[in-house]
Amino acid sequence: MALNLLAPFARSTASGVANGAEAGGEPRTAIIDIGSNSIRLVVYQGPARLPAILFNEKVLAGLGKGLAATGAIEASGLALARTTLARFARLCREMEVTRLRTVATAAVRDASNGQDLIDAANQVGLTVELLSGEQEALAAGSGVLSAMPEADGIVGDLGGGSLELVRVQRGELGERVSFPLGVLRIPGLRAKGQPVFEKLVARMIADAGWAGEGRGLPLYLVGGSWRALARLDMELSTYPLPIIQHYAMTAETIANLGRVVGQMSKARLRSVPGLSSGRIPNLADAAVVLTLLLRQLGSSGTIVSAYGLREGLLYDEMDAETRAQDPLLVACRDEGRREGRFPEHGDLLDAWLAPLFDRDLPAAARLRHAACQLADVGWRANPEFRAERGVEIALHGNWVGIDAPGRAQIAQTLHTGLGGSALSPDPIPRLATRDAVERATAWGLAIRLGQRLSGGLAGPLQRSRLQADAETVTLVLADQDRALYGETVERRHAALATALGRRPVLG
Repeated sequence: MALNLLAPFARSTASGVANGAEAGGEPRTAIIDIGSNSIRLVVYQGPARLPAILFNEKVLAGLGKGLAATGAIEASGLALARTTLARFARLCREMEVTRLRTVATAAVRDASNGQDLIDAANQVGLTVELLSGEQEALAAGSGVLSAMPEADGIVGDLGGGSLELVRVQRGELGERVSFPLGVLRIPGLRAKGQPVFEKLVARMIADAGWAGEGRGLPLYLVGGSWRALARLDMELSTYPLPIIQHYAMTAETIANLGRVVGQMSKARLRSVPGLSSGRIPNLADAAVVLTLLLRQLGSSGTIVSAYGLREGLLYDEMDAETRAQDPLLVACRDEGRREGRFPEHGDLLDAWLAPLFDRDLPAAARLRHAACQLADVGWRANPEFRAERGVEIALHGNWVGIDAPGRAQIAQTLHTGLGGSALSPDPIPRLATRDAVERATAWGLAIRLGQRLSGGLAGPLQRSRLQADAETVTLVLADQDRALYGETVERRHAALATALGRRPVLG
């Protein structure tokens, strides 16, 4: 049976088990990505705008290894690909995946025996889409936009067999190009000496009309080898938040990494948290090509994206209305629905406290809204650790559309809202400014008041309102709700007013 986006990939009828969608659960979408360096299966489930990763497995098959020299995929790579694809196909059946897409990129596209791999996939029921270099570039660009809708610069996707570039701006994809500069090809190209390699890269960029095209703009990094470089820099710089998404590096940092990698032992590199041992042999080449690319494009620096081709394929299938949804708010709302007590509470809470913070800029108001969606995520934890749980979720959650300072501001909001101490826990003060932390503390105090007043229910929030002037923070209650203004609510009202430099008034 051919497997594609139009036909459900259900369990065999002999099992007698309905697939996830038919059983009433959320449908599961899967992508098998046959790349030049790795073969990966990712299974997604959740909101259409930003489904969560249910399962993620990769095998470093190295299909592009030796391709430049022989023009063919090595026999060992083909053998590993066959067993990997058989496993992934079976897993998709067992996970009751309802939609599956199998794509292949440069190595299979360029290899003289690429059809052998496609035939092997067909034998286990997989229909392979062979993506062109342009399609790779477009998918990588869409992947970055799915996670960073505001991205303005050039997306660079470094794979095993090729390097794709695409301009992104105002949520749209622009010019794109593909170069035969994958990390598995670079060792052969560098064998003639560094000066020759530098001239080759410069000529490729110039002939394609991309020289200077990134001047003053960031280069968004996609691909496992570049992410591995970022992991190494996090370790060397003792960066306090091990989240790869939106991690920034300067051109000088990357040039230094290229020098440092050659001096580090394999044992030291293997000790780096999150750094795949299979990526270690490619680190130096990935740093060299990135340094040259930044120089030729004139880019201002780099921003790492954990989202790339696979997420881009999902994003391209969405309708315009779904695409327009804020990925951060969608993910936080879903988390609040799953972990909180009252599914509708986040939006109501934000609308209720918003009048106190009408001077917040749109970016800050968005973070506040996200924090409100997560305001109740710690309730299942032991009371002594609810604030800690909130901080953990804010800092380490699988969020996109947010940088490290933004994560820290949400973490501070939840720390305060869930009853944490007056001191900000590490690493919040190292990630966010003092003003941002103080503002987040005020948001948390407002959340804490709203939750205690309402008991987490909609009615009391809808019937009451907060308002402020230069001297007071007034809580206006309906006559029927004045009994809700107990001693604890009064104290929380006073704490909020004091944080804002005002006095509390009951209206």
